[in-house]
This record gives sequence, structure tokens and C-alpha cells, in this order.
Amino acid sequence: MRFDIVTIFPEFFGGPPNNGILGHGILERALRIGQAEAHTHDLRSFTYDRHRTVDDRPFGGGEGMVLKAQPIFECVESLGIAPKAERDTTRESVILLSAQGKRFTQATARHLAKLDRVVLICGRYEGVDERVSQLLCDDELSIGDYVLSGGELGAAVIVDAVVRLLPGVLGHADSSKYESFGEGDEPTDTMTEDGVPRSTHGSGGLLDYPHYTRPSEFRGTTIPEVLGNGDHSVIRKWRRQAALAKTLANRPDLLPSADLNDNDRAFLNKLGFNRKH
Repeated sequence: MRFDIVTIFPEFFGGPPNNGILGHGILERALRIGQAEAHTHDLRSFTYDRHRTVDDRPFGGGEGMVLKAQPIFECVESLGIAPKAERDTTRESVILLSAQGKRFTQATARHLAKLDRVVLICGRYEGVDERVSQLLCDDELSIGDYVLSGGELGAAVIVDAVVRLLPGVLGHADSSKYESFGEGDEPTDTMTEDGVPRSTHGSGGLLDYPHYTRPSEFRGTTIPEVLGNGDHSVIRKWRRQAALAKTLANRPDLLPSADLNDNDRAFLNKLGFNRKH
């Protein structure tokens, strides 16, 4: 899979061996084993004045500066991407990172991971000429309901979230499924042989259960007794309930769309969550 990142700060991303975010961790591994490639493109290389100007004041006035359409269009067009009207969006996509975009989710990451190529345009300043979104991009994404100085951090988040879903990048094939916001596409994935849902499965958006490591007692706090009894059916049940409790405490907004059974609902009701879903 190939990523092309359009930015005025290409050095932010860097690459292997040790410079920039692309030179570390899962991203470095994905690039090294050839499951992904990432290329940065300096937007200023597509300007023609001596100051290499990429922004301008918006028509109608207002605070701040806005990224111009011309250098963005020329940069993306230089990459050999098909025009928007002719683009095969099952294979490639051009995305603008901006605070006005749709919220980026794990479902979006899974969709992008199936593509061959993704172009990420990093917004900056007070915004981007609207014709970039209208005439060039397939989508406009935001990583959260807050404002950043530019789209570089958002692009980094998206690349990381997508790359870890590619085959062979993580150490275990199921690691990206059985975690918070995991996949859960098949009913058989969500159930074990004893009918207890996989507690690490993120079907519907449940958060992961709490984890503990050795030693079993640390600074006066011991691990839950159930985790040491060897009964995996009981452990799965505890983990499922712990995931439900953590989701209720930290992200109750996820529960209405979660894939819950009657036992899950009964447990949540005991905790005071009575909303219908």
C-alpha cells in the first residue's frame, strides 16, 4: 500500500532509519518489510514566486490565511492520480485533513486499508480553498473535535491506524481484531465455544478490558483473583464485564451502538446504564 503525503513540513514525517515518525515502531516495520510505502511531497515545490507562497487571504475578508488551490492541485496531479471524475475509489483515494472533515474512525481505517493508494493533503492555517475539497478530494477527514495547527498530526494518525491493519505488520494476525474498536465482521468471531463473547473483541466499539502483568501484587494492589484461577470461561466472562464497565465509565457514548447480548445489558443495568439500545 502506498501513501502520498502533501505537506509544507515534509521533514515532520521523515523515514527510516531514525528520522521522523516514519522511522519508528510499527510504521518503520511496515516500510521495512515492504507492506507499505510512504512518500512526502513539499507543497512549496509547486509554487512559482520567490517566496514560495502557498497561502493567500480569503475572498470576503476574515482572519488568517488560507491554503491556495493551485499548488495543491499541481502537486496531486503530478503523482499520477486520476482526476476525481475518473478515479477508481476502490483502489485509490485523495483525502483532505481539516477540522471540518468527517470524524476518522476505526471503520474508516479498515476501509482505507483495502485500498492500493491513499493521498493525504495536510491542511494548514485557517483552512483550504474549498475547490480542493470540491474538485480534487474524495473525502475530508478530521481526527477529532478540536483544532490543530495543521493536518500533519492527523495524517500521521491515519497512516499509523491504517498501516497496522495490513497483513504481516503486527506480530499476530488477529491483533488488530481483538482489541478496542476491533473488526467483528463475522458472528463467529464474537463468540467462543462456551457462548461467552470474546472480551477483547471491539465489535460495536467496546473498549478493551484492563490488563495486568507480573508481579501479581504491586504497591499494595493485587490482580483480580479470577485472573489466576485458570478457568478460562470465567476469565472471559470477567473480562467481558470489565470491558463493559470501562466503556460505561470512559465512553458511554459507545454503548448504544455496541453489539450487546442480554447478559451484557443486564450487567450494565446493574451499573446504572438503562438507556435502550
